[in-house]
Amino acid sequence: MDVFKKGTNIFKILSEAVSEGIVIVNTSHIIVETNDSANQIFGYEKKELVGQHLDILIPNQYRHGHNEHVSGFMEKGQKRQMGRGRDLYGRRKDGSEFPVEAGLNPFSVYENDYVMALVIDISVRKKAEQELQHWAKIFNESLNEIFIFDSKTLQFLNVNKGALKNIGYSLEELKTMTPLDIKPDFDKAQFVEKITPLLEDSLEKLKFNSVHKRKDGTLYPVEVHLQKSSLRENDMLVAIILDITEQEKYTQKLEETVDQRTRQLQKALTKEQELGELKTKFLSLVAHEFKTPLSGIMTSATLAGKYPKEEQQEKREKHLKTIRGKVKYLNNIINDFLSIERLESGKFTYSFSKFPISKVVNEVIYDANMLLKENQHIEYPDQIDAIYLNFDEKILELILTNLINNAIKYSSEESTVNIVVEENEGTLVFYICDEGIGIPEAEQKYIFNRYFRAENALLNQGTGIGLNIVKTHLENLGGTITFTSIEGKGSEFKVSIPLETS
Repeated sequence: MDVFKKGTNIFKILSEAVSEGIVIVNTSHIIVETNDSANQIFGYEKKELVGQHLDILIPNQYRHGHNEHVSGFMEKGQKRQMGRGRDLYGRRKDGSEFPVEAGLNPFSVYENDYVMALVIDISVRKKAEQELQHWAKIFNESLNEIFIFDSKTLQFLNVNKGALKNIGYSLEELKTMTPLDIKPDFDKAQFVEKITPLLEDSLEKLKFNSVHKRKDGTLYPVEVHLQKSSLRENDMLVAIILDITEQEKYTQKLEETVDQRTRQLQKALTKEQELGELKTKFLSLVAHEFKTPLSGIMTSATLAGKYPKEEQQEKREKHLKTIRGKVKYLNNIINDFLSIERLESGKFTYSFSKFPISKVVNEVIYDANMLLKENQHIEYPDQIDAIYLNFDEKILELILTNLINNAIKYSSEESTVNIVVEENEGTLVFYICDEGIGIPEAEQKYIFNRYFRAENALLNQGTGIGLNIVKTHLENLGGTITFTSIEGKGSEFKVSIPLETS
């Protein structure tokens, strides 16, 4: 140590002229000299270090290897950067450890060998490197696409793995390209106009939706987040790209669902409005249908009372017949309403029996004769006496009564209602044909709807529920009803019933 005392002033002048910490050790690894920078770095006073083994400045886990390294280095006697390729750490007086960079310089003075270590505390630099590595890892491993391009040439400078994977180009290929090569929805003028607010610092970041084109030509929707950045006085733009394919699919599906629900609601609203109108029309219709026959009954009853004498019996009978007819009509309406209620509630039960159809046909035609107009007549079906049917007798009567009465009602005087019955491969078919007003073609699709009445039939009495009841019963019992009609010429209704129904 005397050698350093002799040149104390010279060493002090030289050592304090450098910012690095200087630690000098002899061949036994004993510290013989330090400068102020080294003392500050390690947190010691010079007197606390001089004379101490170099291990005092080295963390415990690194001491053994470090001593061997320094000894080997002193034998070779060459200048070198210590710990190249490895992380070196120092130990402060307070026990804390920190990263260092050390350069070793061997020298000899008065036949004594020494090593001078130039030590730099690289904590700040190491932290910056770690942060840089951290952000580089985030940049490279992000699942989103990240593109960095020059603000002037627009040429790509760097991209991450996510971008390479999704776009299909290699990094070398992309570095010869610009955003315009992958954005078919922009030309250069449009794109420059888009990014100008960022370059002029009038906007911090920019967000917009666009489309990207992969190397294979396929397109996919993206959400672009664009920001300005600088490196060594060069402006660049960083674009973070989100593939929104699934988001758009979800949005589209949601919109389709909303449209579908909207249509359903509109349809339900329309149906509700139609039902409201139908209800109003029905109530008006029922009021009319009851009022008219009741008025006729009242009038006939009053007139019948004016003929008390025996010789006036014929006139009384005429009005009594009218009363009976009106009462029967009202009874049929009430029965129709009751049938609807039972059918809707599921309380309707069928009673099957085997009977000759001639029995029902005769009864229906007998009652229908009371409704015939001037010179109207019913053409009776031929050869039906031998035909038997396993069916609900009351339902068959209801069906035929409804159809035959309609044929009479909607036909004019001097017309014919023709009834034909046929057997066809286990099925009994009734045809009821008239020469009446017919059904308008545009309204034929509604004819079996409840309460519906065609425009050309509104002046005739009726509730619009008879055909609906007929069709419902037939469907419940395995039968069918169809029709053909020409407005102004007449209609033909065809009823098919299985001969054996259970």
